[in-house]
Amino acid sequence: MGRFGKFAYSAGRWSRGGPTAVPFLLLDVHDSDIATVDYRLADASGGRFFLGYEPRIYFDEPDGADPVDTRAEAEGFARWAREAQETDVDPAEVQELMAAADGAPPTDEVVEETVDKLLALAGLPALEWPTDDDAPAG
Repeated sequence: MGRFGKFAYSAGRWSRGGPTAVPFLLLDVHDSDIATVDYRLADASGGRFFLGYEPRIYFDEPDGADPVDTRAEAEGFARWAREAQETDVDPAEVQELMAAADGAPPTDEVVEETVDKLLALAGLPALEWPTDDDAPAG
């Protein structure tokens, strides 16, 4: 079984659950195969993209949503990194990490590896991934 979790970066720190301020970055990891990345700036602009697989591919519902415009989202995320973190990010490098709209398998074995690469590109502190010891009993 893969890892599940929601992590928010806002006000200069990571927290579990939702963001505490704007701008923010929100990561929602599903079974170590999908990471939903939501980003917002103070002007309420932002976007969403996926690492690993797009949910419509993972859940075998190709018509369940439109494919992500990875070029536009990569440019949007680069803007977020520049304005929120004062980090210059090449949109092409971000786009290489994104889930393929055609459903091609990701290059990393688990999506957490791709998340770590994205955070490093954006100049964000690394996530401390929960261990099995952090899981609830049962």
